[in-house]
This record gives sequence, C-alpha cells and structure tokens, in this order.
Amino acid sequence: MGTAERRGAPEVGVAERPARIPGQVGPEHGLPARTPGGVRAGRQQAEYRPLWVEEPAKRRRMADPVRTAAVRAVLVIAVTLIQAMVAFLCTLAGSWAAFPMVISSVASTVVATWAVVDVWVTRQVWNQRYGVVSEPSSTARQLRRERRAARRRERTARRDQARIARRAGAKRLSHP
Repeated sequence: MGTAERRGAPEVGVAERPARIPGQVGPEHGLPARTPGGVRAGRQQAEYRPLWVEEPAKRRRMADPVRTAAVRAVLVIAVTLIQAMVAFLCTLAGSWAAFPMVISSVASTVVATWAVVDVWVTRQVWNQRYGVVSEPSSTARQLRRERRAARRRERTARRDQARIARRAGAKRLSHP
C-alpha cells in the first residue's frame, strides 16, 4: 500500500485489515476484494489468510548430526573472534590480561579449526553411511558396472574351464 492509499484508507489497524488470498482479484486501488463466488466483499468481512505460505526448499535440509556440528562450529568461531578482539584491545591498552588472552585466542583458534574440520568429516561420514543420491550419469556408477561385468565374465570363464577339465578327466581310463 502506497502513501497516497494509506492517507485515503479508513482507520483500520494492520491486524484488522482484510488480506488478499492468492488468486483473488482486489483490493488494489481501493476496490474491495472479490470472493471466489464472484460477490464483492465489504471491508467489514474478515477473510482467511494463512500466516505464511509454504515454499519448496531450494536445497535439501542438512542431516541432524551435520547441523549439530555446524552450530557447534559457529559458536566456537564466534567465541574465538570475541577472544581475538579482546586480546587485541588488551594489547593496545597495555593491560596485564593481554598475554593470557593471546594464549587463549591461539588455543581457541586450534579448537575452531577442529570444529570446522569436524563439520566436514561429519558430513562426509553421513554421506557415506546413508548414501548420496547418485545420478545415472555418475562416473562411479559406470565404473562399478564395468567392474561387475568383468567379474561376471571372469567367473563364467573359470566355470567353463572347470567344466572342460572335468569332462576331460572323465574320459581318461587311468589317473596319474
């Protein structure tokens, strides 16, 4: 609603104002909303409007262990940045707390690095354990298919060789 429309609008609060349902015509430029039956509704009639509209997610949701590790990493990194800033300010001020803060900042940096690596490792482990959706054009799938076919050919060849050896042995009159 623009400024000009707000000036001309009656004294109705935002919470009381009827909302537009997607797919309905109105209330642009002072026209009352058109209801699905085609009858125009007055401003006194309250219309149903959901609080939010569900939209499909652009990406899949992170797995719970990965999300937990990511939240942990963000918190550790935030604490590390605060410690580094305090250490810097203590150093500028010449405070006695500068040295302990610098030491704790270094230790905290190591922990923050571990937390980030933990997110990466947790994600990789989860993907390996519960599977990544593989696409038909996947190179790994093609290689597996070729290896399976080669093993199948090898087994068939061994079976045929064993059968030939058995048949040849059956025709002999004496065995060495």
